Amino acid sequence: MQFRPCIDIHNGKVKQIVGDSISDLGKADGQPIENFVADKGAAYYASLYKRDGLRGGHIINLNMKGTKEYEASKAEAIEALKAFPGGMQYGGGVDDKNAKDFIEAGASHVIVTSYVFNDGRVDYDALSRISETVGREHLVLDLSCTRIEDRFVIVTDRWQKVSKEVITYNFLDRLAQYCDEFLIHAADVEGRQKGIDRDLVGFLARYKKVPITYAGGVADYGDIELISYLSDNNMDFTVGSCLDLFGGELSYERIVKRIVTR
Repeated sequence: MQFRPCIDIHNGKVKQIVGDSISDLGKADGQPIENFVADKGAAYYASLYKRDGLRGGHIINLNMKGTKEYEASKAEAIEALKAFPGGMQYGGGVDDKNAKDFIEAGASHVIVTSYVFNDGRVDYDALSRISETVGREHLVLDLSCTRIEDRFVIVTDRWQKVSKEVITYNFLDRLAQYCDEFLIHAADVEGRQKGIDRDLVGFLARYKKVPITYAGGVADYGDIELISYLSDNNMDFTVGSCLDLFGGELSYERIVKRIVTR
């Protein structure tokens, strides 16, 4: 079990937001609900993670590709990749044309969702292309999901579009042929600091083919222990809004110490 730290970037700033409040698809408000806006740049956090040996964290550009805001966030992400070369993953606007650029900039992996979806379904031709472009060992699939009745359905476009793909073990088996890891945010609880999605963690914990990092809803140290218990100490996890680095109450140093000395 590893702590996978995060750096979420929106409009060129490191932020923590409520995941399902992102709105760039024609909605009236247009701005997400912000839990925290940092006064330090992304490179500061990447340098901290490098100091503490926390490899495999993710940098996510939360802006829509093709906008000036996306470019501002991309520039900030590149600075973080330079600060911890080979130590962090990058996601946000990645496709088969630019994926190698992020690897060359210092990302250990690129993270994709929307690029490999077409009309609500996985486009296996696109998935094959990007897997071949960077190599399976450098690809992470973000399968963030929302609960619909008793199923977990993948959401794309920064958690704004509900796809037609339901997470099952057979589905994960097929995707695992193309990637090194899965990153799965529980979109319903992301950024809300009200507890993890226990059902999702329990479901994912039984899958062993490739590593899975769970993100979403951690509110206290008990949630971290619950992830450890449900996964038999085998599932990696992310802590965002409730971390003291991002204005929350949970001690980054305590979490790092727990992982290092467990």
